[in-house]
Amino acid sequence: MKISVTVKLKSKQEKVEKTDAGYLVYVKAPPIENKANEAVIKLLAEHFNVSKSQVIILKGLTSKHKIVEIR
Repeated sequence: MKISVTVKLKSKQEKVEKTDAGYLVYVKAPPIENKANEAVIKLLAEHFNVSKSQVIILKGLTSKHKIVEIR
């Protein structure tokens, strides 16, 4: 399954919200040394109840708009 994700950085709490356009993922991590992407993968894995290895960022590694595949 491929989903559209928008990332909100430096948030007070980490959470995943479903929207009409896809998903909003709020992470505390800054966009430094791939920490934000790792936090996005962790949160989506928990949300969809899959392992982190089954969550792959296909597009948007350096953008706040991402296409993510959940296997």
